Amino acid sequence: MKLIQLPTQAFEQRISQEMNENPALEGGKEELEKFDDDINDDYEESFDESEEINVDDYLSDDETPSYKLTANNYSPDDEQTHIPYAAGQSFTQHLMQQLNTYRLKEDEKDIAKFLVGSVDESGYIRREIADIVDDLAFTQNVYTTEQAVEGVLEKVQELDPAGVGARDLQECLLLQLKRKEQTQKITLAQDILGETFDHFSKKHYKKLLQKFGISEDQLRDAIHEIESLNPKPGGAISSSTRMVEHVVPDFAIKIVEGKLELTLNGRNAPELHVSREYSNMLKGYKESKDKSKSQKDAVLFIKQKLDAAKWFIDAIKQRQQTLFVTMNAIMHQQEAFFLTGDERKLRPMILKDIADTIHMDISTVSRVANSKYVDTPYGTKLIKEFFSESMKNDQGEDVSTKEIKKILEITISEEDKRKPLTDDKLAQILKEKGYPIARRTVAKYREQLEVSVARLRKEI
Repeated sequence: MKLIQLPTQAFEQRISQEMNENPALEGGKEELEKFDDDINDDYEESFDESEEINVDDYLSDDETPSYKLTANNYSPDDEQTHIPYAAGQSFTQHLMQQLNTYRLKEDEKDIAKFLVGSVDESGYIRREIADIVDDLAFTQNVYTTEQAVEGVLEKVQELDPAGVGARDLQECLLLQLKRKEQTQKITLAQDILGETFDHFSKKHYKKLLQKFGISEDQLRDAIHEIESLNPKPGGAISSSTRMVEHVVPDFAIKIVEGKLELTLNGRNAPELHVSREYSNMLKGYKESKDKSKSQKDAVLFIKQKLDAAKWFIDAIKQRQQTLFVTMNAIMHQQEAFFLTGDERKLRPMILKDIADTIHMDISTVSRVANSKYVDTPYGTKLIKEFFSESMKNDQGEDVSTKEIKKILEITISEEDKRKPLTDDKLAQILKEKGYPIARRTVAKYREQLEVSVARLRKEI
């Protein structure tokens, strides 16, 4: 089960780790069938009853060998976590480097460093000045005033990227506008943010037109300038230090002469065999006349390693079969989508549907679906995205909730942005299309699609 849930890259690492820990496991082709028979013969001959070897001294009474109960010398319940470290300069280091170019007094430098350390990944300082003054006194032994901190904060806000050190979105956007060339539309944008930020954020455009006595074109130009600003100035810097995840598809689906063809990534089917060298060691023990205690311990070690290698190879074969059978069932269940790429043709499908089809446990299907990707003619998809609940249309047929969401998304994208559709109107349109769902369900799906309410989608 642990092998099944591993994606391709992690699976390769697991194989490499197993080969490093078990010298009886080797890569490459080998005559496995004949080889395995030789090993079994060696076991029987090496542990002849006529020899004075008490197997109980070495093996427990449990029928399950101990190597099957442990993974890399850890309990099966222990999670193996390896923390990757990304090289590069952090966002805080980037700001500190700039700060070192400023000429500041000693106490100002301490305050500036504390402020820079308080900047979050988005580039904001989300703390009250009074709280910062208290923290400076208690943690840094720096006694200062709110006015002094405000003064140093203005210097911190001069650092790049523009907008860094802001305490809220309004201040962040104003700091960025301040650095732009002061044209008429930039000045208007500053006035809108500085004097009527609430009206702007709620898109009360009529109130803005009345307040500043301007035309719609002037307002449109000013809003365009504001929308071009970065609401998270720290994002571009901090994201560059994060680990980049490369997705390796575990499966590939192609359309060949109008039919679907499924293949498993070759990296999931490595060529492994049991070491012949270890088999020869067993033969050497058999031919030895004097069998000391150390030799008996050695042959037991060899046997366990050979058993572990054979078991690991069998587990990999079972993994390959389980992955292929599960994905094959998913592919046929969603055949209409894979042939067309139209998300509206995704059928309702839950884990139990696939589990019943392939006669396996739901947890097995879940392990395959949650961590595996498939390369399709329409891009690389996470397998769990093909699962969805069902709803009834006006004809009593089961349709996927994903189909309804896609139609909702298309309807919103085609609406008149000057008069966006309300949830009630969207529910009415969906009903006319044959999907009778309530307004609150429309609102839920809209939120899942990360689409704002009608008022906030309005454009001038």
